Amino acid sequence: MSMQQRLFILSQYLLPHHLLSRLIGCAAECKASWFKSRLINWFAQQYQVNMSEAEVEQLDAYEHFNAFFTRALKEGARPLDATPDAILCPADGAVSQLGPIEHGRIFQAKGHSFSVLELLGGDNERAAAFMGGEFAIIYLSPKDYHRVHMPLAGTLREMVYVPGRLFSVNQTTAENVPELFARNERVVCLFDTERGPMAVVLVGAMIVASIETVWAGLVTPPKRELKTTRYDAAARAPISLEKGAELGRFKLGSTAIVLFGPEQVQWAAELAAGTSVRMGQRLSAAQV
Repeated sequence: MSMQQRLFILSQYLLPHHLLSRLIGCAAECKASWFKSRLINWFAQQYQVNMSEAEVEQLDAYEHFNAFFTRALKEGARPLDATPDAILCPADGAVSQLGPIEHGRIFQAKGHSFSVLELLGGDNERAAAFMGGEFAIIYLSPKDYHRVHMPLAGTLREMVYVPGRLFSVNQTTAENVPELFARNERVVCLFDTERGPMAVVLVGAMIVASIETVWAGLVTPPKRELKTTRYDAAARAPISLEKGAELGRFKLGSTAIVLFGPEQVQWAAELAAGTSVRMGQRLSAAQV
């Protein structure tokens, strides 16, 4: 590891993650035209954002940076794979890792893994359904479309807000910050599907100002304490979402992790760490 990388990792432990992220979040909501226009134009040029696929192509039309960052796409810009048994990619980005959940742990990067139990908020019963199952981690880069969609049709059973740090998420931190995804602030969404339980975990990162879901709106930042909301019939009206429907979005950032139980998923052979993916493409081969 280079000296520059060492200093970057050290800074991740020293920086006031939440304060910095909230300050940037406020700036991202600023509607002053002189400020938001400069920021949006700089960002679009710096990261080569493809605005031709956006529902609103004109950069100056967005009321603030967050509206631009969570922009909708034109109808048909992300066609859904029509294979009947397909599990869809939930977001644009790149595969960080995917594969089997072994001994209750998920592979993060060379020399590092993290606990399913900790990822899902520390509840043994919740984690038990995914032991011996499969995982896929999708990293969203700054230029990507930042809405997250349903890999499979499902009925929401539970949502868990898990407080944590806000380390940056990239290859360097994945290789050098132990338990990265189980340390960062995250929102765990648990669904009942035709393939059994499915978890979609929205993981925050440095300068990720907030995470939203379509059913609860803004989930972070609340008080930074573990919070579980049940959506079974006894608690409230059930919420069902179709395959490919929008599930939530990131206002700056980050990573989506999908979990299934054992003998439910066989990932497509062409997928590997570093593979570029788009929302709606097929992640799975035929059902196991």
